Amino acid sequence: MKSIIVLAFLSTFAVAQSNTDQLWKKATSATGSTSVQSLGNDKITAGLKEALTVSTGKAVAATGKPDGFFRNDAIKILMPEKLRTVEKGVRLMGGGRQIDDLVLGMNRAAEQAAPQAKQIFINAVTKMTIDDARSILSGNQTAATEYFKKQTSQDLAAGFAPIIHKSIENVGVTRQYAKVMQQSPQLSFLNSDSFNLDKYIVGKSLDGLFFMLGEEEKKIRTNPAAQTTSLLKQVFGKKN
Repeated sequence: MKSIIVLAFLSTFAVAQSNTDQLWKKATSATGSTSVQSLGNDKITAGLKEALTVSTGKAVAATGKPDGFFRNDAIKILMPEKLRTVEKGVRLMGGGRQIDDLVLGMNRAAEQAAPQAKQIFINAVTKMTIDDARSILSGNQTAATEYFKKQTSQDLAAGFAPIIHKSIENVGVTRQYAKVMQQSPQLSFLNSDSFNLDKYIVGKSLDGLFFMLGEEEKKIRTNPAAQTTSLLKQVFGKKN
Protein backbone atom coordinates (compact mmCIF):
# COMPACT_ATOMS: atom_id res chain seq x y z
CA MET A 1 0.00 0.00 0.00
CA LYS A 2 2.79 2.42 0.95
CA SER A 3 4.58 1.73 -2.31
CA ILE A 4 1.42 2.59 -4.26
CA ILE A 5 1.11 5.92 -2.38
CA VAL A 6 4.78 6.74 -3.02
CA LEU A 7 4.43 5.94 -6.72
CA ALA A 8 1.33 8.09 -6.93
CA PHE A 9 3.13 10.99 -5.24
CA LEU A 10 6.14 10.69 -7.54
CA SER A 11 3.88 10.55 -10.56
CA THR A 12 2.03 13.68 -9.45
CA PHE A 13 5.32 15.50 -8.76
CA ALA A 14 6.68 14.53 -12.19
CA VAL A 15 3.57 15.86 -13.92
CA ALA A 16 3.74 19.12 -11.96
CA GLN A 17 7.42 19.56 -12.75
CA SER A 18 6.76 18.86 -16.42
CA ASN A 19 3.99 21.47 -16.44
CA THR A 20 6.30 24.01 -14.80
CA ASP A 21 9.04 23.39 -17.37
CA GLN A 22 6.56 23.68 -20.22
CA LEU A 23 5.24 26.95 -18.78
CA TRP A 24 8.76 28.36 -18.56
CA LYS A 25 9.53 27.37 -22.16
CA LYS A 26 6.24 28.84 -23.32
CA ALA A 27 6.88 32.04 -21.36
CA THR A 28 10.34 32.54 -22.78
CA SER A 29 9.05 31.79 -26.25
CA ALA A 30 6.17 34.22 -25.74
CA THR A 31 8.58 37.11 -25.38
CA GLY A 32 9.02 36.83 -29.14
CA SER A 33 12.79 36.58 -29.14
CA THR A 34 14.40 33.83 -31.20
CA SER A 35 17.31 33.66 -28.76
CA VAL A 36 15.62 33.85 -25.35
CA GLN A 37 15.64 30.11 -24.74
CA SER A 38 19.36 30.00 -25.44
CA LEU A 39 20.17 32.82 -23.04
CA GLY A 40 19.97 30.72 -19.89
CA ASN A 41 18.39 31.49 -16.55
CA ASP A 42 21.17 33.84 -15.41
CA LYS A 43 20.85 36.14 -18.40
CA ILE A 44 17.07 36.06 -18.33
CA THR A 45 17.15 36.98 -14.64
CA ALA A 46 19.63 39.75 -15.37
CA GLY A 47 17.36 41.01 -18.14
CA LEU A 48 14.36 41.09 -15.86
CA LYS A 49 16.34 42.90 -13.17
CA GLU A 50 17.40 45.45 -15.76
CA ALA A 51 13.82 45.85 -16.91
CA LEU A 52 12.69 46.39 -13.34
CA THR A 53 15.45 48.90 -12.71
CA VAL A 54 14.53 50.85 -15.84
CA SER A 55 10.79 50.78 -15.23
CA THR A 56 11.01 51.71 -11.55
CA GLY A 57 13.42 54.53 -12.36
CA LYS A 58 11.00 55.98 -14.89
CA ALA A 59 7.99 55.55 -12.60
CA VAL A 60 9.76 57.34 -9.75
CA ALA A 61 10.97 60.11 -12.08
CA ALA A 62 7.47 60.61 -13.47
CA THR A 63 5.81 60.89 -10.06
CA GLY A 64 8.54 62.47 -7.94
CA LYS A 65 8.40 65.92 -9.52
CA PRO A 66 6.08 68.94 -9.40
CA ASP A 67 2.74 68.00 -10.94
CA GLY A 68 3.81 64.35 -11.24
CA PHE A 69 0.60 63.45 -9.42
CA PHE A 70 -1.42 66.65 -9.68
CA ARG A 71 -1.40 66.91 -13.49
CA ASN A 72 -1.80 63.18 -14.12
CA ASP A 73 -5.52 62.37 -14.10
CA ALA A 74 -4.78 58.65 -13.81
CA ILE A 75 -3.13 59.00 -10.39
CA LYS A 76 -4.19 62.43 -9.10
CA ILE A 77 -5.13 62.24 -5.44
CA LEU A 78 -8.70 63.44 -5.03
CA MET A 79 -10.72 64.32 -1.97
CA PRO A 80 -11.32 61.43 0.41
CA GLU A 81 -14.48 59.63 -0.65
CA LYS A 82 -16.42 60.62 2.46
CA LEU A 83 -15.57 64.26 1.78
CA ARG A 84 -16.46 64.02 -1.90
CA THR A 85 -20.09 63.35 -1.05
CA VAL A 86 -20.45 66.88 0.30
CA GLU A 87 -17.75 68.63 -1.72
CA LYS A 88 -20.33 70.38 -3.89
CA GLY A 89 -22.04 71.76 -0.82
CA VAL A 90 -18.76 73.00 0.61
CA ARG A 91 -18.02 74.81 -2.64
CA LEU A 92 -21.49 76.39 -2.67
CA MET A 93 -20.81 77.64 0.84
CA GLY A 94 -17.70 79.42 -0.37
CA GLY A 95 -15.19 76.74 0.47
CA GLY A 96 -13.99 76.06 -3.08
CA ARG A 97 -10.57 77.60 -2.47
CA GLN A 98 -10.05 75.44 0.60
CA ILE A 99 -11.01 72.32 -1.37
CA ASP A 100 -8.63 73.17 -4.19
CA ASP A 101 -5.78 73.95 -1.81
CA LEU A 102 -6.33 70.69 0.04
CA VAL A 103 -6.25 68.63 -3.17
CA LEU A 104 -3.13 70.42 -4.38
CA GLY A 105 -1.41 69.94 -1.04
CA MET A 106 -2.13 66.21 -0.93
CA ASN A 107 -0.65 65.77 -4.39
CA ARG A 108 2.40 67.86 -3.54
CA ALA A 109 3.01 65.65 -0.52
CA ALA A 110 2.89 62.54 -2.72
CA GLU A 111 5.29 64.09 -5.23
CA GLN A 112 7.79 64.88 -2.50
CA ALA A 113 7.63 61.34 -1.11
CA ALA A 114 7.94 59.46 -4.41
CA PRO A 115 11.77 59.65 -4.76
CA GLN A 116 12.02 57.67 -1.51
CA ALA A 117 10.79 54.63 -3.46
CA LYS A 118 13.86 54.40 -5.69
CA GLN A 119 16.25 52.75 -3.24
CA ILE A 120 13.52 50.49 -1.85
CA PHE A 121 12.79 49.25 -5.37
CA ILE A 122 16.50 48.71 -6.06
CA ASN A 123 16.81 46.63 -2.89
CA ALA A 124 13.91 44.45 -4.03
CA VAL A 125 15.49 43.97 -7.46
CA THR A 126 18.78 42.75 -5.99
CA LYS A 127 16.92 40.15 -3.93
CA MET A 128 15.06 38.67 -6.90
CA THR A 129 15.73 34.96 -7.44
CA ILE A 130 15.58 32.75 -10.52
CA ASP A 131 12.24 31.43 -9.28
CA ASP A 132 10.98 35.00 -9.01
CA ALA A 133 12.18 35.65 -12.56
CA ARG A 134 10.37 32.58 -13.86
CA SER A 135 7.16 33.66 -12.20
CA ILE A 136 7.43 37.22 -13.51
CA LEU A 137 8.34 36.27 -17.06
CA SER A 138 5.53 33.73 -17.31
CA GLY A 139 3.03 36.08 -15.67
CA ASN A 140 0.79 38.77 -17.06
CA GLN A 141 1.89 42.18 -18.34
CA THR A 142 2.12 43.62 -14.83
CA ALA A 143 3.54 40.57 -13.05
CA ALA A 144 6.68 42.48 -12.06
CA THR A 145 4.59 45.28 -10.60
CA GLU A 146 2.63 42.75 -8.57
CA TYR A 147 5.94 41.29 -7.38
CA PHE A 148 6.99 44.74 -6.22
CA LYS A 149 3.70 45.30 -4.43
CA LYS A 150 4.26 42.13 -2.47
CA GLN A 151 7.93 42.80 -1.75
CA THR A 152 7.97 46.54 -1.09
CA SER A 153 4.56 47.84 0.03
CA GLN A 154 5.37 47.61 3.72
CA ASP A 155 8.77 49.27 3.37
CA LEU A 156 7.36 51.94 1.08
CA ALA A 157 4.56 52.79 3.49
CA ALA A 158 7.06 53.06 6.34
CA GLY A 159 9.41 55.20 4.22
CA PHE A 160 6.66 57.44 2.89
CA ALA A 161 4.92 58.07 6.21
CA PRO A 162 7.38 60.57 7.78
CA ILE A 163 7.92 62.35 4.45
CA ILE A 164 4.18 62.67 3.85
CA HIS A 165 3.63 63.93 7.39
CA LYS A 166 6.37 66.55 7.11
CA SER A 167 5.21 67.57 3.66
CA ILE A 168 1.56 68.04 4.60
CA GLU A 169 2.68 70.21 7.48
CA ASN A 170 4.98 72.27 5.24
CA VAL A 171 2.44 72.83 2.47
CA GLY A 172 -0.42 73.39 4.88
CA VAL A 173 -2.55 70.34 4.13
CA THR A 174 -3.53 69.86 7.76
CA ARG A 175 -4.55 73.50 8.00
CA GLN A 176 -6.56 73.30 4.77
CA TYR A 177 -8.23 70.11 5.95
CA ALA A 178 -9.30 71.87 9.15
CA LYS A 179 -10.77 74.73 7.10
CA VAL A 180 -12.78 72.28 5.00
CA MET A 181 -14.10 70.69 8.19
CA GLN A 182 -15.18 74.10 9.44
CA GLN A 183 -16.99 74.77 6.17
CA SER A 184 -19.06 71.62 6.62
CA PRO A 185 -20.04 70.94 10.25
CA GLN A 186 -21.89 67.77 9.23
CA LEU A 187 -18.47 66.21 8.62
CA SER A 188 -17.52 66.38 12.27
CA PHE A 189 -17.54 62.56 12.28
CA LEU A 190 -14.33 62.70 10.23
CA ASN A 191 -12.21 63.53 13.26
CA SER A 192 -8.65 62.42 13.90
CA ASP A 193 -9.85 59.22 15.54
CA SER A 194 -11.98 58.01 12.64
CA PHE A 195 -9.99 59.34 9.68
CA ASN A 196 -6.21 59.46 9.26
CA LEU A 197 -5.29 61.97 6.56
CA ASP A 198 -1.62 60.92 6.56
CA LYS A 199 -2.55 57.29 5.98
CA TYR A 200 -4.96 58.25 3.20
CA ILE A 201 -2.28 60.19 1.32
CA VAL A 202 0.33 57.44 1.81
CA GLY A 203 -2.08 54.85 0.42
CA LYS A 204 -3.01 56.95 -2.60
CA SER A 205 0.66 57.77 -3.21
CA LEU A 206 1.52 54.08 -3.38
CA ASP A 207 -1.47 53.38 -5.62
CA GLY A 208 -0.26 56.02 -8.06
CA LEU A 209 3.34 54.86 -7.97
CA PHE A 210 2.40 51.24 -8.67
CA PHE A 211 0.05 52.31 -11.45
CA MET A 212 2.87 54.16 -13.19
CA LEU A 213 5.21 51.22 -12.62
CA GLY A 214 2.69 48.92 -14.27
CA GLU A 215 2.45 51.21 -17.28
CA GLU A 216 6.25 51.23 -17.68
CA GLU A 217 6.36 47.43 -17.38
CA LYS A 218 3.79 47.05 -20.15
CA LYS A 219 5.88 49.26 -22.42
CA ILE A 220 9.04 47.21 -21.89
CA ARG A 221 7.17 43.95 -22.52
CA THR A 222 5.45 45.09 -25.70
CA ASN A 223 7.11 48.18 -27.17
CA PRO A 224 10.52 47.76 -28.87
CA ALA A 225 11.19 51.48 -28.39
CA ALA A 226 11.09 50.95 -24.63
CA GLN A 227 13.66 48.14 -24.79
CA THR A 228 16.51 50.59 -24.45
CA THR A 229 19.44 48.20 -23.86
CA SER A 230 20.78 45.20 -25.74
CA LEU A 231 19.90 42.90 -22.85
CA LEU A 232 16.30 44.09 -22.80
CA LYS A 233 16.10 43.53 -26.55
CA GLN A 234 17.44 39.97 -26.15
CA VAL A 235 14.95 39.05 -23.43
CA PHE A 236 11.90 41.00 -24.59
CA GLY A 237 12.61 41.75 -28.25
CA LYS A 238 10.29 40.58 -30.96
CA LYS A 239 11.22 38.22 -33.77
CA ASN A 240 12.70 39.82 -36.84
